[in-house]
Amino acid sequence: MSRLHVGRRRLDWGGVGLYGFLTGFGLLMLMPLVYMASTALKPISELFLFPPRFFVQNPTLLNFRDLLLITGTSYVPFARYILNSVIVTAGIVAGGVLFSALAAYPLAKHNMPFKKIIFDMIVAALMFSPMVLQIPQYLLISQSGLMNTYWAMILPYLAAPIGMFLMTQFLRQIPDALLEAARIDGASEWRVFWVIIMPLLKPAIATFALFSFITAWNDPYPSMVYTTSENMKSLPLAIQTIQGGAGVIARVGTFAAASFLMIVPTLLVFVITQRMVLQTMAHSGLKE
Repeated sequence: MSRLHVGRRRLDWGGVGLYGFLTGFGLLMLMPLVYMASTALKPISELFLFPPRFFVQNPTLLNFRDLLLITGTSYVPFARYILNSVIVTAGIVAGGVLFSALAAYPLAKHNMPFKKIIFDMIVAALMFSPMVLQIPQYLLISQSGLMNTYWAMILPYLAAPIGMFLMTQFLRQIPDALLEAARIDGASEWRVFWVIIMPLLKPAIATFALFSFITAWNDPYPSMVYTTSENMKSLPLAIQTIQGGAGVIARVGTFAAASFLMIVPTLLVFVITQRMVLQTMAHSGLKE
């Protein structure tokens, strides 16, 4: 009994050490975010101190007020950039989830011809950088007459190999007997898909939606390339303009306030979906 007790104590100390290390590492990774939030709340008197202070001592919301005032007097209000990013990101996430689920269902649960070859092509597509497709995508969009529209910034990103891969692997864990029972009861394939498959796919959908949201929300490329109108520019491109001092703001605090407003939605989406993300990672291995 004493040896068992000693073994348990050693195991507990190992767990405490591991959790302590991971907690410290997590806090270290959070430091840039905390510093950005602190900078967004600093008054002018604390922004240019040397050596700089990590935490703000006299927090203020003047940087956020200046951001709204200065961009409000520009040709395009700051709220317009936010609206454009919301529309484009929502379209990419919703459309990507739908198309990925529609593609994953037959690959995982139907005996369609060449499905192994198609799935291998999807896996191979994961190895290529999205930058490889930028020139073909631009030629297709420009020749289709979709320039300066929201469709130009949404359509090229709907076919997402990572979403198809995650959902296909997740669907393979679902027993076929469940779907066969629904078909015996008279359910059509569309009803099986919407009533059974989509609810069971929630963890995979949440995971892909998180990845897709982060990519779409922070990517300035679509509005930079597919639009020439200032009214169609997105928030990441506006942040780049602010940082470069080409329009509007040169103050460090106001730029930090704009960056903080941009990263808040990403944090909220991550907090909402983190449990489902872990569940998907546990069921989306490379097993056939």
